[in-house]
Parts: sequence; C-alpha cells; structure tokens
Amino acid sequence: MADKKEVEDILEKYRKKLDEKGDYELEGFSRQYKRFKEERSRENLSFYEKACNFCGNILAIKVEVNKRNKLMDSIGKVGLDITPEGSTSLSFFVGGFFIFLGMTIFFTTLLLWSFSLFIPLIFIILGIVFIKLLLEKPNRIATRFRLKAGNQMVLCILYVVMYMRHTSNLEHAVKFAAQNINDPLSKDLKKVIWDVEIGRYSTIKESLDIYLESWRHYYPDFVNSFHLIESSLFEPSDSRRIEILEKGLDSMLDGTHEKMLHYAQDLINPITNLYMLGIILPILGLIILPLMGAFIGIKWYWIAFFYNLVMPIIVYSLGLNILEKRPSGEGEATDVTQNIFSEYKKVKFLGVDINPLVLVIPIFLILLLIGLSPLLLRSLEFESLFGYEIQGDRLYGPFSITSLMLSLAIPLAIAISLSIYYKLRTRNLIKIRENAKELEREFSGSLFQLGNRIEDGLPGELAFGKVAENVRGTATGDFFTIVSYNIRNLGMGMKDAIFNPKVGAIVKYPSKIIQSSMQVLLESSKRGPKVAALSLISVSNYMVNVHKVNERLRDLLSDVISSLSGQINFLTPIIAGIVVGIGNTITSVVVGLGPALGGAGGGDEAVFGINAGVLRDVFPLDKIIPPYFFQLIVGLYLVEITIIMTILANYIENGVDKLNEEYLLSKTLFKSVGFYILITVLVTTILYFMARGVLNVSTGQI
Repeated sequence: MADKKEVEDILEKYRKKLDEKGDYELEGFSRQYKRFKEERSRENLSFYEKACNFCGNILAIKVEVNKRNKLMDSIGKVGLDITPEGSTSLSFFVGGFFIFLGMTIFFTTLLLWSFSLFIPLIFIILGIVFIKLLLEKPNRIATRFRLKAGNQMVLCILYVVMYMRHTSNLEHAVKFAAQNINDPLSKDLKKVIWDVEIGRYSTIKESLDIYLESWRHYYPDFVNSFHLIESSLFEPSDSRRIEILEKGLDSMLDGTHEKMLHYAQDLINPITNLYMLGIILPILGLIILPLMGAFIGIKWYWIAFFYNLVMPIIVYSLGLNILEKRPSGEGEATDVTQNIFSEYKKVKFLGVDINPLVLVIPIFLILLLIGLSPLLLRSLEFESLFGYEIQGDRLYGPFSITSLMLSLAIPLAIAISLSIYYKLRTRNLIKIRENAKELEREFSGSLFQLGNRIEDGLPGELAFGKVAENVRGTATGDFFTIVSYNIRNLGMGMKDAIFNPKVGAIVKYPSKIIQSSMQVLLESSKRGPKVAALSLISVSNYMVNVHKVNERLRDLLSDVISSLSGQINFLTPIIAGIVVGIGNTITSVVVGLGPALGGAGGGDEAVFGINAGVLRDVFPLDKIIPPYFFQLIVGLYLVEITIIMTILANYIENGVDKLNEEYLLSKTLFKSVGFYILITVLVTTILYFMARGVLNVSTGQI
C-alpha cells in the first residue's frame, strides 16, 4: 500500500506540474508549427533531388545492402526526398557521360590521325571523380549535418536543464531548447514536438526516445543525458530531481571533453601524414620536373592537370575522412548568419550598400591581365622581353625571369580577390559575433550577482539597476542599464523592459544565451523570488561549467590548430617559393647553356668538351617546361592547398562554421600567397644572377 501511495503522490505531483502554465508562452511556436509543416511538405525540391529522381525513374541501379542501409540512414537524417537507387543512378549517369565523352574524343582524334591523350584522359578522370563524389554525396551531406547538430548538443542539454530546474515539464523544456538553439538540431526538436501534435506519438517522451535512437551511434552522451533528464520527472523530491538534472548536464560535458581528448590525440598522425604525403612531398617533387620534362617529354599541362586537379581532390578527400570522426564540441549560441543579419554582408561604397563582388571583380581582372600579358603580347615584338625562343617556325617559352615575375599576378589575383571578398563579407558579422561572445562571457558573473540580489529580498526590477552600477563600463552593464532605464523611466514591466521589440534591451544585444536566461528569470519569478534567485544562480553556474569545458576543448586542439596554421602561413609558402626559384634556375641554365656555348665556339663545335648541338638534342626546347607555366602550377596549387587546409583547420576547431571559415580564408589566403610571392621573388632573383654568373664563367664570356 505504501508503494501504491508513493506512486500516486508522484503522479499527482506530475499532473500539477503539467497544469502549471503561467502566463509564459513559448512565443511563436504555433506559427513555427505551421511553418514547420510547410517546410516538411514542400513541393519545390532542390536541383540535386530532382536530378536523382529523374535518373532513378529512367534506370534504377541496385545498391548493395550495406551501402543502401547507410545511404537510407543519411537520406532520412537530412530529410532528402530521394532514394539510394536514385542517387546511385545520378552518379553513374553523370560520370558515364564524361567517360563516354572522353572515349569519343579519343577515338575521333585517333581516326583523324591527330592522336591526343590529354583531353580524353581529363574527361575520363572527371567521370570517375564525379561517380565517386555523387555516390557519397548523401553521406557527406549527412556528415555535415551531424557535425553541425553535434555542435549544438551541449547548448541543447543546457537549455533543457535550465528550464526544467524550475519547471518540471519536458514538453515545454524541449520547446524552450528548440527556440534557443540553431539549426539543424532546432528543426529536429520541432519535429519531435510536431510528431506529438499530429498524433504520431502519444507522449513527448515516446517521440523524443524514438528521435534519440538516431543519435545513439554517433553521440551516445547526448542520448544518455536526455534519458537522465527524463528520469528526473519521476523523482518525488525536488532536491533529488535537480541533482539528476545537473548530473545529466555534467554527463554531457564530461563525455564531450573525453571524446575530444581522444580525438585530439588521434589527430596528430593523420594530420602529419596528410601534410607530408599530400603537400610537402608533391611540392618538393616539382624540383625535378623541369629536367624530367626535358628527358621524358612531360608537357606542362599534364603536370597542371595532376597538381591542380587530381592532388587537391585527393587531399580534400583525405581531410574529409579526418573530419568524419570529430565528436560534438562547442557551438555558437547566436547564429549571426541568419537573414536578420544579411544587411551586414554588404559594404558601403559612395553611400550605397553593394555586394563586395562589385569591388572585387575589377581587381581580379586587372591582376589577371597582368599575369597573362606574356601570353597576350607575345606576337607584338615582345619575344625577347618575355624570353621566347624561336626554332624554325615555332615559338617556345616564355623563359625569361620577367615572364615568371608577371605570372605571380595570377595566383595573387585569385588569393587577393577571395581575401578581400571574404573580408568585406564577414567583417561586420564577425564583429557582432565577437561582441556577443564577450557579452556572454561576462554575463554569467552578472547573472550570479542578479540572483544574489533577488535572494536578498530586492525586487527584480530594482536588482537590475544595482547590478548595472557594479558592472558599469562593460557590455553586460550596458544591457542591465537599458533594462533599468526602461523600468524606471518608461514605466515598463520587467518583460517589456527586456523583450519589447522596439526599445527592449535584447534588441541591442541579440544573444540567445541572454535571451534564454531572461526567459528563465521571467518564468521562475512567477513562482516567487526565492525560485527566481536560485534559478539565476544555477544558470550562472551552468554557463560557467559549459565555458570551462569549451576552453578545455580549445586547449586540447590548440597544438593541432597552431601546427596547421604554421604550415599554411609559413612553411608551405617558403617551400613553394624555393621550389619555383630552383626550377627557374634549372630551366634558365638548360635554355641558356646551348646559345652560350654556340656563341663561345662560333657554332656547334665543342667548347670545354660540350657540344652545343648535342646539348640541344638532349634538352629540346619543346620538351622544357617554361618557368612561367611552372610557377602557375605551383602558385595555383598553393592557393588550392591553402583553401583546403584552412577549411580543415576550421572544421577541426569549430565544426561546421561557414562564417568563421570565410573569415579565416580572408586572412590565410592573403598571408600565405603574399609570403609565397615574396619568397619566390627573393629566391628567384638571387639564384638567377648566380646562375648567370656561373654560366658566363663556364663559357668563358667573362
């Protein structure tokens, strides 16, 4: 009988909690349900989905069971309206088209007796690459989705615990979290609520448990934390309930820290191997290519095809394999890439807001024309300036150092254009994000003070003013000052003083952390000042704990990130610049030695045992790679590798964060390519004059 009475007490307590609605509404959720339903039942499919469905209707290619299950999991997770057979059919249709085109060109040129393997091979390799990329596209989309959702999981648990500490209502807590975290996890939680609304599941717990199973394999700590939170609903004692809630948050934080620790330890060798095998060795291998081109006749465009297309794809694919193992980490509480911030992506020019592309395109075109000038002006009697060599009726080159220096404008055009574009596009948003982060860092301490003031018996309306005096001069102090001013001078209540759409303090500080904390304050205040004070103090402690874990995560990854940064900004540009200088020296000596010997001996007779005619046969001009094209290969490869490694470094540190990725690219591209050009100019100039001196001495001209 005692057990039955205890169960009845628990159920009665739970019923009372469910009935406690108060005036607090999760604003906009009805509208969000409608919007969510519209999004889920959308008729406008993406081009990729239409293409998959079109190809699948023509020819449905059967997929192996294991691969099909993996694709189904990825498709279901992201919500793509396609089938595994459709995505597989698309990959083979697109790849097969390129392969067929390559084979057609090959046999056509063969029949016309103008055999050329380069263009057919490009199309065939592109076909193979497209097959591989499109086969894995649903999985890559799902991986990106998981990384982005994983970064919001700590905040999700934080918001649920924050809400349930004062109101033991799981459904409202999930709604509260869905409103304050970012997509895609926000949409997932809305779907959990929606499935209950439409009757697919009878309770929020059932709907949530079904949803959590989809994350068990990837983020078990997230699942376990939610189950702990659910178990707190059945605790008869408030102290025990709060203890379990805090254990749920601690479980998420500890699990995240432990997984990131193992990830950081396991990251060192893959990153080192990727850098050495994918970047350093290929660049060093370029040193011997000028001589290899002369001996075995490798054309410069074959090398460009391998280094500027094949190698970047290989490096990027290897990098993606590293990223797939990344656990959940720190997420941005405030998403400054939302539409409400879109105006900050533009730049003011002559008083008008314009797209940064309008300023960047002219810069790119001017530098590109400078870089192409040795090719564009070769028929206007500039042959000697650009170092063109004439044999018979053929023109070879450009071989001069002038052409090489001008060619540096092409990688510079790409790097500086992207750098300026991303800089102008992100500078305002980054500033907003940094201000929000600074405010959020300060806010936990101020929130603790506010909780203490309310606990001492001071009304919440007056407590804002007292705390504002203590923290004046800070962003948090300004926030509290606005709230206090609205209450004292405008006669507003606490809710309007904070959330009024025109003059509310939250308008100037659009932070999800602050917004959620203030919502907790308003809701808990309805249950008395003691509950409000304890809620604020607890929220402050939660925020401090989350911040500590995030800082530890950054410490764990700091060695890897600093190593990558050094490689991108310093080591790779130096090696690339030296390689270009050495390559130019080798080519200059080989090209200049024949004419120098011929001039010294009056013809093709031997001088110092070297016959100029034999030398020209060994190093024919049509087989030598001009320094102009050699630099283009190295420079463009450096730009591509800088972009890939910057994206990789950003993923490792921040997960899916497009804004920070673009901001980092704006810095690293400018530094890396600028340093490369500086090293190339210095090394090439020094070695060029050294080579000329040696050449003149060896041929007896000085």
